Order: sequence, then structure tokens, then C-alpha cells
Amino acid sequence: MSTDDMKKRAAEAALAYVEDNTVLGVGTGSTANYFIDALARIKSRLDGVVSSSEATTQRLKAAGIPVLNLNAVGPLPLYVDGADEANARLQLIKGGGGALTREKIVAAASELFVCIADESKLVDTLGGFPLPVEVIPMARSHVGRELHKRGGQPVFRENFVTDNGNIILDVYNLHILEPAKLEAELNNIAGIVTVGLFALRPADIVLLGTKNGVQTLRC
Repeated sequence: MSTDDMKKRAAEAALAYVEDNTVLGVGTGSTANYFIDALARIKSRLDGVVSSSEATTQRLKAAGIPVLNLNAVGPLPLYVDGADEANARLQLIKGGGGALTREKIVAAASELFVCIADESKLVDTLGGFPLPVEVIPMARSHVGRELHKRGGQPVFRENFVTDNGNIILDVYNLHILEPAKLEAELNNIAGIVTVGLFALRPADIVLLGTKNGVQTLRC
């Protein structure tokens, strides 16, 4: 079974958490795209969806699913999104697609956060995947120095601008033993908009697509 097949399994399993006549939040990325494809089959049951990125908005609209503004409909009962890494405490690294800020906003505004991923995303310690950090452009050098002080190796993501008009620094060589503590610390660095650690607001449920079905993780 391919990785894509395992992503599809997790995405399909997330449909069980979608209630009729509600508005839910949807994330960004390849696994979230499979969830959008699955949502298209039940779109008549939905009042609409809050999107976490322009790319997701385009895919939702192409599927005929109404896209609503979070300011008009929040809070949300459900948010479904993928992850680049997840640990056993359901803390995540996200932002490989560059949508971490809006993803974090929608997750914070949602009562239930269901993360969907293939089994390769489950790790013992976060940090094997480079940590994305969204940064105000003028603060790039300052933030880079601060990240370096903390043992990271920040690399500027070339030819990429976020939906918010900012840049991304991908931070390598981090061995993140205390994700919530590091997230809070990085949040206080001037110039950082969002860090791709979802530890202060982790997932509530992780659905892992595996060769043998879907594994459900809860804290």
C-alpha cells in the first residue's frame, strides 16, 4: 500500500467526525486535499467550510463547497488537517506547505482538532522535519540569529511568500524535547508571526492511515 493510499484512509475516517448542518475548518496539504475530495461527496450536508489557505479555498470552491469567513461563523465544532510530524502526545509540526499561521488560527477557533496523516508522520521526538517559522520580512536576519542561538539552523525558503505576505524560515537540527515550552519561547521573538509547533494547542485526535487500517490516537 502506498503512502497516498494511507493518507486517503485517514482522510476518509475523518468523515465520521463531521456533523450535519455545521461549519467546519479544513487545513492545507496533500492529506487535507484527500479530505476535501471526501467532503465533496457529502457537501449537501454542510453549511460551509472555513479554509486555512488560498490553495484550500480554490480546491473547496472547485468541489462546490461553500467557503465562509471565520469572523462570521466562529467558533467551529471541528477542524481537520494534516501534519508533517506528530508525537504520542498529539503535538505536531506543521507548515510544510507554508499555511501555518492560518492553520493555527482555525485550530485555535475549533472545539475539536482531528489530525489526519499516514503512519510515517508519527515520531518519538519532533524535529526531524525542519520547523517552519513565518517571519515578517524585515526581521529575517534578527529572527535567524535568535533561532541559531537556540541550536537551530534556519534556512530561508526560496521563492515562497505566505498568504499573509511574509517569508518562511525552515529550522533544521532541532531535537524538540519540550514542544510547548519551545513554542511559547519562539512566540516571544520579535518578528515571528507564527511557529509551526502545534503543542500549546495540540490535536485532540490523530487518525493514522496504516497498511492495516486506521489507528486512532487520543491523549
